[in-house]
Amino acid sequence: MKEWLVFATENAIVLIDILALIIILIGTAEAFFAGLRVMLFSPTGHERRDVWLRYARWLVAGLTFQLAADIIETSVTEDWQSVGRIAVIAVIRTFLNYFLDRDVEEIRQRERETSRAEGRIRPLMNSKEGTP
Repeated sequence: MKEWLVFATENAIVLIDILALIIILIGTAEAFFAGLRVMLFSPTGHERRDVWLRYARWLVAGLTFQLAADIIETSVTEDWQSVGRIAVIAVIRTFLNYFLDRDVEEIRQRERETSRAEGRIRPLMNSKEGTP
């Protein structure tokens, strides 16, 4: 029974690592082409930040899959090196999530400020005083 569990676990780990690789490759390709487009044709830095923010989401997704594979791996191994690797990946993922959440909040705040500014301008244009 234990041999079957080890066999199934090892295959699951490989499959999950392949999925993580695919996610990271897709995100990297998307970030490369979007970043190239933004660097060549966008005069503002806002679009660049959006590209990197989206790329960070892809990376966090890939790291999450890798962490899942590592957790499964620890169920069949008693090696402390594997446990250490999980800890390192968890720390990296935590830092990425922290900075991603911070960037998302900054973008939301900027959009709120823009909406408020546009909201103040629109009533003036629609008011009787603002129309000719």
